[in-house]
Amino acid sequence: MAALQKPLLERRVERICAKGCRMVWADIAMLEQGYELPETEDLDAVERAWLLHELKSVMAVYGERCSVD
Repeated sequence: MAALQKPLLERRVERICAKGCRMVWADIAMLEQGYELPETEDLDAVERAWLLHELKSVMAVYGERCSVD
């Protein structure tokens, strides 16, 4: 992945996380099943994999439970 892409991808992670805990888990599930999100439509496979990994890393803090969003 090009170094210039990282800030773009980090903004995508932030945008997805702004949806709230339950929606982020739903988005992770969609990505794991091979579906696209509006935030990932223009990304290649490497970029999508990086974004999914980052989302999982962020959400690992919360476990599989979400407080009230």
